[in-house]
Amino acid sequence: MPAHTRRFGTLGYVTAIRANSVLPANRRALTLHTADDVALVAELATPEQATPKATLVCLHPLPTHGGMMDSHIFRKAAWRLPALADIAVLRFNTRGTSSTAGTSGGAFDNAVGEAFDVAAAVEYAEFEELPNIWLLGWSFGTDLALKYGREPSVLGTILLSPPLRYSTAEDLAGWAEDGRPVVAIIPEHDDYLQPDAARERFAAIPQSTVIDVPGGKHLWVGDAETVLDEIVKVVNPDAHPLPQNWDGPMETGDASAYADRTVAAFSDVEVPGPKRD
Repeated sequence: MPAHTRRFGTLGYVTAIRANSVLPANRRALTLHTADDVALVAELATPEQATPKATLVCLHPLPTHGGMMDSHIFRKAAWRLPALADIAVLRFNTRGTSSTAGTSGGAFDNAVGEAFDVAAAVEYAEFEELPNIWLLGWSFGTDLALKYGREPSVLGTILLSPPLRYSTAEDLAGWAEDGRPVVAIIPEHDDYLQPDAARERFAAIPQSTVIDVPGGKHLWVGDAETVLDEIVKVVNPDAHPLPQNWDGPMETGDASAYADRTVAAFSDVEVPGPKRD
């Protein structure tokens, strides 16, 4: 028996949830089709037994510098949140983006054509009648959420490490007028927008909330559990805080394909795609 596993009466095994733990869920590979006829690689993970309480549509970091649907926060969200918090997780590669799941059609378009990608993902969530849709953007994905996320079915948006690089004052004003919640989760040592500056910028959206994460950095390495907990607190507070152990079947995920790939949003050097067998 592994050192991190112990017997728990007649109920089975209580196992510590680790970085590569994959908990049970219904997982389905998808192709999303955009209005401008681009095919996007995607995956939907839903609770194995329960009806989802909320839905996350994940918008990943900058693809030219490593961002993808498998960027580690989103990968761990899909591996854990359906089982731990009854949350559906929809991930996809924006146009031109690669992961081990495949490469989406089209080419990176500097947050212009990606408007169609966001719309296609939200439309799919609507078609599947997934409840309580929230956009979850990270870095470049936060710009997409701010620019294109005010779809009628979206309840609000959560922004991880927003650089406010592509989004404009007009985009912020649009959310301010709209009134739906905007939650910005800001690492203390972010490379682009730190907490004090974030509070100043997001003051333009009266209903926004800025959450500081002490010690955090833009890539959230070592802080995935903290980030997932903050996300769950917003979209399904009844499931907060997330447990650290799991009583039931568990698999081990393999992220070795991304060993040489970074999710840095604005690195100076472009990175290779994932290693393949």
